[in-house]
Amino acid sequence: MLLLAISVFPLAVPNWWHRHYPKVSLIPGILIILYYLFISSDVPKITHTLEDYFSFISLLFGLYVVSGGIFINIKGKSTPLRNAVLLSAGAVLSNILGTTGASMLLVRPYIESNKYRIKPYHIIFFIFLIGNIGGSLTPIGDPPLLLGYIKGVPFLWIFRQMLFVWLFAVGVLLAVFIIIDGFYFRKIRLNLKHDIDNTGERIFVKGYRNLIFLFVIVISVFIREPKFLSEIIMIASAIISYNITPKDIHERNHFNFEPIKEVGIIFFGIFATMIPALSYITLHSKSLGLDSVNHIFWYSGILTSFLDNAPTYMNFLSGSMGGFGLSVDKISDVIKFSADYPDFLKSVSTASVFFGAMTYIGNAPNFMIKSIAEHKGIKMPGFFEYIYKYSLVILIPLFVFVWLIFF
Repeated sequence: MLLLAISVFPLAVPNWWHRHYPKVSLIPGILIILYYLFISSDVPKITHTLEDYFSFISLLFGLYVVSGGIFINIKGKSTPLRNAVLLSAGAVLSNILGTTGASMLLVRPYIESNKYRIKPYHIIFFIFLIGNIGGSLTPIGDPPLLLGYIKGVPFLWIFRQMLFVWLFAVGVLLAVFIIIDGFYFRKIRLNLKHDIDNTGERIFVKGYRNLIFLFVIVISVFIREPKFLSEIIMIASAIISYNITPKDIHERNHFNFEPIKEVGIIFFGIFATMIPALSYITLHSKSLGLDSVNHIFWYSGILTSFLDNAPTYMNFLSGSMGGFGLSVDKISDVIKFSADYPDFLKSVSTASVFFGAMTYIGNAPNFMIKSIAEHKGIKMPGFFEYIYKYSLVILIPLFVFVWLIFF
């Protein structure tokens, strides 16, 4: 019920959702916690979940605040090749800043650099590459992979297993983008009075000091002991970064705490309500068809498309591990699973990240990118138009090839 509310209400009743999402998220989460504390008496399950949540939100908070203190402005030739370079750089950066951080950092300069000829497909490919698929190489990149890392998936396992899938998917999308952008670029050069080829290349960056805090946060991810030291470093880095960043940088980035506040509250509810769901799926994994790599790829992909990708990842990871008698709550079991059954973990990792690009509600950055684009005057496709005009035509064929080649 919570996941359906998160998927439907922001689009169907946005004003109501903005006022009431804390109640929608917190009430079911608190009810679950009370059940496990006083009825089931399974206190360790609650403490373990709250620890995972604290680790998860600390990293997102740190990356969000620090990236908000870096301002990038791009001037120059709005050519298909230059756009492709920017998108590919953003895809790499999303593994360092996270898909949300990279998207918020680059979407405004990307729109500004294409202002003379911006079209919806420019934003759609930005969502595909930077908001989703680009961030599949590290746990920092996308929330599902971060949850896997917190549970025990080795940091470098993700990079080694996902590298060639990432190169293939990003390469195909960039090639398709260059073809489409090249077609419209040739048309607009004939009609546009502005000389878009003669503006001079220039990249302007402010907030260099925050790169230090960014590096500190990334390094702190590797700290396992003592407990909570990593999270304390992340939060402290964010606080210092925010206080030493000049106000004009935050103003230029339109920075505020509302997006990360919403993410924090919603994910509290998600983490809590996932507890009984994960237990159920672990016990019934075989009857649910989670003993097949093919089933996991398409089932988790379809669910990710219309619900949030982080809980989808956790549910299918738990289910696939349960089929082999392993528990997602034991780090040793997760490490064993990644070593002995890599195709299962690789399948759910790929689908949970890649299919997040299928709809505006598949991953958190998608709707934020859409909102910024519309605020800049770009007429973006609606929910269903996005699916039938872009996702079904571009992404589904790509995912079929990913499935055939790698799974």
